[in-house]
Amino acid sequence: MNNFMLKPLGLSLLAASLGSMASVASAASVAEQAEGILNKQCVACHTREGDNQWSRISYQRKTPEGWLMTIARMQVMHGLEISDADRRVLVKHLSDTQGLAPEETDGYRYVLERRLNAQESLEPALLAEGCARCHSGARFKLQRRDEAEWEHLAHFHLGQYPSAEYQMLSRDRDWFPIMMEKLVPMLGEQQPLQSSEWSSWQQATKTDMKGRWSVAGHMPGKGDLTATMVVTPLAGEDQFSVSMSGQYADGTPLQGSGKATLYTGYEWRANLTIDGVRMRQVFAVRDGQLTGRMFNRNDESMGADISAAHMDGKSTLLAVQPGYIKAGTQSELMLVGTGLSGMPTFGKGVEVVSIRKDSDRRMHVTVRASRNHEGVNAVSIGKAKGVELAVYKDIDQVNVVPAYAVARVGGNGGSTNKLFARFEAEAWSAGKDGQTGTADDFRIGMVPATWEARPFDDIAAADNDLGFAGRLDPRTGVFSTADAGPNPQRRMMTNNAGHLTVTAQVQDGNQTHSADAELIVTVQRWNNPPIP
Repeated sequence: MNNFMLKPLGLSLLAASLGSMASVASAASVAEQAEGILNKQCVACHTREGDNQWSRISYQRKTPEGWLMTIARMQVMHGLEISDADRRVLVKHLSDTQGLAPEETDGYRYVLERRLNAQESLEPALLAEGCARCHSGARFKLQRRDEAEWEHLAHFHLGQYPSAEYQMLSRDRDWFPIMMEKLVPMLGEQQPLQSSEWSSWQQATKTDMKGRWSVAGHMPGKGDLTATMVVTPLAGEDQFSVSMSGQYADGTPLQGSGKATLYTGYEWRANLTIDGVRMRQVFAVRDGQLTGRMFNRNDESMGADISAAHMDGKSTLLAVQPGYIKAGTQSELMLVGTGLSGMPTFGKGVEVVSIRKDSDRRMHVTVRASRNHEGVNAVSIGKAKGVELAVYKDIDQVNVVPAYAVARVGGNGGSTNKLFARFEAEAWSAGKDGQTGTADDFRIGMVPATWEARPFDDIAAADNDLGFAGRLDPRTGVFSTADAGPNPQRRMMTNNAGHLTVTAQVQDGNQTHSADAELIVTVQRWNNPPIP
């Protein structure tokens, strides 16, 4: 799966339905309202099967985005008329009562967090061939059904999309018999309606979101960040106002506020305006900590990986920034967490020179690394552990992340925004044996680089893709795409698509390392559901 984007219907629907529900008073009220909506709006097609049971609906479990897509499909394909407020109530209720346990989303959260250019690998291959040729594998991996309901889904595909049997990876095989005889039983066994994980999660103690959170993060093209997030309950159950205040490593401030909803006891969804930019948070919350991504709602390539801990007195270590130091040098590092106190330790060969403490969540530590040690050290302060510091003698290899990226033209009066590409240089050490590609290689981290783009091949050079597709910032690695639409200056008045090679150059002492990535600049994506 490459480069997905939520656009006009998807984005507005997602923001409206997974945003604030402050008008809903309580969990009991949500359940009562939802049951009323189901009985009024859904029974025309879904038979009531006893108390709080409806055909089809009651035999599935999904993420909030999954339930939102189901309701949207009822609107688009079956003429369901439902208000935004009622849709929010249904998504909230179904996510809470028929959602997924945290363990059931592991490995597939990239699609919820809108991580562009994600590459999927599905096993067995039959799943990719039968199900992931038209949409992401994560779409069905983030669902649970009984076998009969998986069978209904297979019939739905053939009924709704009769050409399915004639598309790629179907023409050369008996697609429907394979689906019914192999894939349906496999999905029923691997992704059943009932699971021990879901049963355990329904009984688990959930994190109390209200209060102050210490936040650490990293944004490609911008760098590390720290912030305090304040969460204040609103009148509705699981509804919150949110404010953030912090800064990036370069000193740029980070300020903003918005509203959030917590689904299924751990699925945090928030819409905020940060420094004038509309941002969205998609986090998973467990045991007083949260992880996930905060991204630009209009350009999802712009986003920060986030981790945070509740400032409830517990000592937690979230990050060391930066996460590396060169052997034989002295540098200032920052520890980010909660309840930080005492003398930090950075492992073998790293000496603490001085400490400057901002608060119990941020500590600036000047350290000196020995010339004679390299490797990945565990960092701790008091009882707080869990982060690492890379101590390296030399950079031996650089990779560009992502190695393959897709950007999209947009704007120019159209309804679809531009989608940029953002590259970073990832440095690696060969370790003690000095040979790259062996077991003792270790990751140093994302390091500064200078960036350059060039045509990918002779065709791209002849078409001057470099001149038309957009511009690569030589300092940040951010590729800004050109406008959408036909371009009279191009051969045959084609659009501003292009095929480029992006090169990073990293200086390490007297050594210069370089690495390449492939960049496809293509047209807008018009079909952009919440889960591609």
